[in-house]
Amino acid sequence: MDADEADIDAPTVSLTDEQGRSLVCYVERSLEVEGKEYVLLMPVDNPIEIFAWEADEEDEDEETLIDIEDEEIDDIFPTARAVLAEQDLTLNRTALTLTASGDLPAATEDDIITLDIGEDEANLDSEQFQLLTNFYYEEQEYAVCTPLDPLLFFARMNSEGNPELLSPEEFQLMRSQLEDQLFDDLE
Repeated sequence: MDADEADIDAPTVSLTDEQGRSLVCYVERSLEVEGKEYVLLMPVDNPIEIFAWEADEEDEDEETLIDIEDEEIDDIFPTARAVLAEQDLTLNRTALTLTASGDLPAATEDDIITLDIGEDEANLDSEQFQLLTNFYYEEQEYAVCTPLDPLLFFARMNSEGNPELLSPEEFQLMRSQLEDQLFDDLE
């Protein structure tokens, strides 16, 4: 059985955001901590990030990718969806992240982008993305990417059996207990 077949058998749940959008996720792990059930979730479809290209103030020939706000995503969404459709991918406005259903093209070395993410130099983390395509909207160039590392969410199962995303504060309080149990399960 290959990894795709294993995923088909994995249970799924749906996370819902404040706007009523849902995100179907595989339950990667289920943990019990202090009598409550927590789940580690991974989206069924491919997570998508859209960034804007911006010229570097110090070097005009250099460009950097910057995050864009939800309002800007609302404006460019139809164009991004049309561009991804050319690659047989369907862009979806799902809870917590954009997703694309369909088979991603194989990543090549030229498609890999490494971004430094963090508030300041001391706390920078690097994330790698596969560049799927670039497009223009009203003279602004955008990049459509998918993270190379899996996008995972921790949620707590409520009394109705539905997952509720942990707040950043709750995650920080529970983090060591959840990680300890995850590592114990892997041994």
